[in-house]
Amino acid sequence: MDANTFARLVITCDDRPGIVAAVTRFLFERDANITELDQHSTDASGGRFFMRVEFQTDRLDVVPEILGQEFGSQIGSPFAMDWHLHFAARRLRMAILVSRHDHAALELLWRWQRGELPVDIPCVISNHPDLEAAVAAFGIPFLHVPFSASTQAAAEAAIREHLGAVDFLVLARYMRVLSADFVAAFPNRIINIHHSFLPAFVGGDPYRQAQSRGVKIIGATAHYVTAELDQGPIIEQDVVRVTHRHELDDLKRLGRDLERQVLARAVRWHIEDRILIDGNKTIVFA
Repeated sequence: MDANTFARLVITCDDRPGIVAAVTRFLFERDANITELDQHSTDASGGRFFMRVEFQTDRLDVVPEILGQEFGSQIGSPFAMDWHLHFAARRLRMAILVSRHDHAALELLWRWQRGELPVDIPCVISNHPDLEAAVAAFGIPFLHVPFSASTQAAAEAAIREHLGAVDFLVLARYMRVLSADFVAAFPNRIINIHHSFLPAFVGGDPYRQAQSRGVKIIGATAHYVTAELDQGPIIEQDVVRVTHRHELDDLKRLGRDLERQVLARAVRWHIEDRILIDGNKTIVFA
């Protein structure tokens, strides 16, 4: 679909009759053709309502800025909505943070190069220099910012400076814990890939934890980052079966494939405005 001809409207509010009718009539009256609509209510009586609408904009009789103003005053405010209108022609800016493990970051860069992730990537930032050549091959600036417990404040300040105006961050196996202040600057805009099926095996070395427990499945989890380690809203998960014959290296090898796929799906859904937050859970219209 031509990015210059469609937009997405994402809505969260208390459920009540008439929401869908009001939103669709508003778009109809402005010659917007709805091509995709998803909705969910947490409870038929007194629940929270979530909605995602994708519509064509080539025949709109108002400019984008006016469309947003009119929607806010005529629909958003009367229904007390939290809403977001995104015209796809404005590409999001996504920065990647990575440490030494390259598989998750390179998967994203490969998909971006193929046009599967329609974003601009201003930089890849790492606390190690190892991946500079691999990232440079994609034509993306690589920035090395050392990060340790004793230098965390300075490192995070440097990262913020390098990031500039980005829409969201992806921690593609970035093996440092970010401070609460840093996370608070990007609410529900930092996506992490954790190499276990959360909430099992939070924290470090989850594959070793899994092997020591003799689990029969291992997994990967993409989630939004919050101040509490590995406790943010879960976006996507996947698993693979393992047996007593699998050594630790086998679990890591199998897990890398899961991590790549799970993170790529989560990032694409974020770009496409398919993820809505419901407390510490997500509504994913995938």
